Amino acid sequence: MNAPVAVTDLASLSMTEAADAFATGEVAATALVEACLARIDAHDAVVNSVIRLDREAALEAAAAADAARAAGRPLGKLAGVPMMHKDMYYRAGRVSSCGSKIRRDFIPGVTATVLERLDAAGAIDMGTLNMAEFAQNPTGHNAHFGHCHNPWDPAYCTGGSSSGSGAGVAARFFYAALGSDTGGSIRLPATLCGVTGLKGTQTRVSRAGVMPLSFSCDNVGPLVRTARDAARFMAVTAGHDPRDPTSAREPVPDYEAALTGDIRGLRIAVCETFFLDGADAPVVAAFEAALDALRARGAVVTRISASSMRAINAYTAMVSRVEGAAIHANWMREHPGDYAIHLSARLFGGYAFPAHLYVEALSRRGPLLRQFVAEALTGHDIVATPTLKTRVPTLAETDIDADPANWSRFMAVSANTRPFNYLGLPTISIPCGFDDRGLPIGLQLAGRPFAEATVLKAADAFQRETGWHCKAPAL
Repeated sequence: MNAPVAVTDLASLSMTEAADAFATGEVAATALVEACLARIDAHDAVVNSVIRLDREAALEAAAAADAARAAGRPLGKLAGVPMMHKDMYYRAGRVSSCGSKIRRDFIPGVTATVLERLDAAGAIDMGTLNMAEFAQNPTGHNAHFGHCHNPWDPAYCTGGSSSGSGAGVAARFFYAALGSDTGGSIRLPATLCGVTGLKGTQTRVSRAGVMPLSFSCDNVGPLVRTARDAARFMAVTAGHDPRDPTSAREPVPDYEAALTGDIRGLRIAVCETFFLDGADAPVVAAFEAALDALRARGAVVTRISASSMRAINAYTAMVSRVEGAAIHANWMREHPGDYAIHLSARLFGGYAFPAHLYVEALSRRGPLLRQFVAEALTGHDIVATPTLKTRVPTLAETDIDADPANWSRFMAVSANTRPFNYLGLPTISIPCGFDDRGLPIGLQLAGRPFAEATVLKAADAFQRETGWHCKAPAL
């Protein structure tokens, strides 16, 4: 950034722009926090993205960051940047509700590793965000804290379960937010709210100190404005954690260094099996235009099919349902009436799967991953799909507590995202257009295990070619 940042423009900065502007002295951390607080005060009564706002603590942290910079002390990669996070990331001594009645007053004694890493990088934590109850729905409905509303039009879904994270980043309430992704819960709010969301390779980021949903499918990751934001965020948060024995020991590369804008020769597979079945016309049109934009940057696009998709889709739902039921077994016995109706139905449904089918789903995971890689990624670097097959649905159209007949529309929201959790592949969703009602449409890009750098490179090149990620709701 070459010119001083105008105060009126602060809330519109991307995360990396805000971090770089603070590091060079163009803007104070206090000014960044105040800009975010002003947006929240003006608009969150409609959006309902915030559960807990730590206003004074954020301003104190910002003043400390300003003093540290003035004193010439070393600054972290995210120093001075205000963030808020999904209310399932534990911070010792602070309530973590997990969007539920059962944990409305729960105070953990530990802090999530990912929060500790953000703290060490200098990020400013302003509080916690609304979410689907126990991270278990794809739409953003919450019977206990109120539904989160899409900042593009409050009648519409935000996507879930990281609803407050997606809506708040889109509304310019903060510059980045942690979400979690078990069946699409980062990528769906990113798509429905018109921002960028990254799910890394399974085990890429520590899950220590995070409320679990599914042992096999949970992922930690960011919702941000740009692919560059996601790259920097991942550079800070990824890597092995002794507190999480499942976390990968794979070295963490310099993700930002990969963002050259040059994707000449990048091979993109369009999997026409399953992912485009029944897709709405505006979604298909935006997806095809996105492919053209990638071609304009030098990518080579090929149409393929994948016979593995039917089995992958079936096993995905089974694994998350059974593991979710196991995690909630005691609460389901002791507090069954404290769950929303739709969540009780989903959790009890997890007990209906025979043990041998669950074991089969786990044992088939490796072979199906190898089969999908052979079908879709042998000879290709990226698989491209629409993130959501349909136009953004309304809250009423997907409220299954009010009308169980909405179940099929509710479950269809995550159809294109769930398979990549079962496969464990790194996947990003970025804005690629708007439908005829002015609601966002998302492009999903997936890569080989631990190929986050390739996925981010493709997403960044797309964002250099287009301007969809720069658009903000009028509120």
